[in-house]
Amino acid sequence: MASEIREITQRFERIGAHSHIRGLGLDENLRAKEVADGLVGQKKAREAAGVIVKLIKAGKMAGRGILIAGPPGSGKTAIAVAISKELGKDIPFVQVSASEFYSAEMKKTEALIQSMRRAIGVRIKERRIVLEGEVTALDYNMVPNPYNPTQRIPESASLTLATKDEKRTFSVSGRLAIQFLQQGIEVGDVIMIDKESGRVAIIGKSEKATKKYDLGGVETVEIPSGSVEREREFTYVVTLNDLDEANARRGSIFSLFGSQTREIDNEVREAVDEQIKRWVEEGRAELIPGVLFIDETHLMDIELFAFMNRAMESEMAPIIILASNRGISRIRGTDIVSPHGIPVDLLDRLLIIITEPYKRDEIKKIIEIRAEESGIKLSEEAKEKLTQLGEENSMRYATQLLAPAFEYAKLRGSYEVEVEDIERASKVFVDVTQSSEYLREWEEKMIKE
Repeated sequence: MASEIREITQRFERIGAHSHIRGLGLDENLRAKEVADGLVGQKKAREAAGVIVKLIKAGKMAGRGILIAGPPGSGKTAIAVAISKELGKDIPFVQVSASEFYSAEMKKTEALIQSMRRAIGVRIKERRIVLEGEVTALDYNMVPNPYNPTQRIPESASLTLATKDEKRTFSVSGRLAIQFLQQGIEVGDVIMIDKESGRVAIIGKSEKATKKYDLGGVETVEIPSGSVEREREFTYVVTLNDLDEANARRGSIFSLFGSQTREIDNEVREAVDEQIKRWVEEGRAELIPGVLFIDETHLMDIELFAFMNRAMESEMAPIIILASNRGISRIRGTDIVSPHGIPVDLLDRLLIIITEPYKRDEIKKIIEIRAEESGIKLSEEAKEKLTQLGEENSMRYATQLLAPAFEYAKLRGSYEVEVEDIERASKVFVDVTQSSEYLREWEEKMIKE
């Protein structure tokens, strides 16, 4: 009986609330398409966000921020995510709730500073001397291990690397030889060695190598051309907060035993800023202002608002997007009532975008997109039922029922959700109006004046 080898691919997938968003869905004239890039409706808000993206790319948003105001479930976070997608793949996007600034581990202003600096990227370019080529010969000089004479370890090695145009032999230290053994480097591998740090990386298996594997091997690559020793440019992106933490850990021997969430001294941040400025002037680095999205803005207090107002004037400030579903609200920490619970002096710095409740057709299209993203097939009747629930209750409630209804469909032996599955799910999972009405009845029965 012939055996059959089948490739079974399993990958971890987590479908997020906004994982389907690819951009703002605008044409060349910044006009919003009805459905594009995972967004539906909200044309005014998307067109306004498109103008903001243009201003950010032109460097004309310094000292200003954005406020997205609208009822719950109207796409405020979706607009913020879409803005970050339009700015580019390397743009840092940090999403926090205002309640996260209140922590027992650090001051609230420190938590805000760290969030802001996580939203600022630094694209660092480095030119390094490397050795790159195919391993054509590798001989180890083995000696007894001084700590265990029954074992043998490499004292040194002789390595021959070849490209299409050159072949060179190198004498390798014991530290590097141990790396070769640990990584399983052998003749036929194409490798790269950083001359300064001694870091070794396997690029792949040479296409000319005789020892190859159908399963469990490394990728087959072409043999490099040119010189074995060459200069290569490496580019990588880190955030300012990453650099702050790296420099803070190097501060003293006692910092090795400190908490990872401890506060960072201003002197460390100032030193990092000066270093970044030097790198930018030398052409070794490029600043990438990202997006800091703060939801539930009304939970911030007057001290945080005052701090943010000042921080927005900094030359190293990210694009700050606030979101609020409050109309007139008291500013936390004061008796002052203000629009959206935000001080007026900060409101004057904000460009305000309004999101509107979704219409019936838009709710239906969003449900279709979310179902497709989650791999759930819906019958037309099920789509209509979910659209009705989204219109009568809320769109979030309708989309939340997708996964439970799909489980009920699988129990029937079907992979298509029908109306009966939606109805069964809606009976056990109620919306917030039903739950609040239910408990109000019990309050009247149990609490009597």
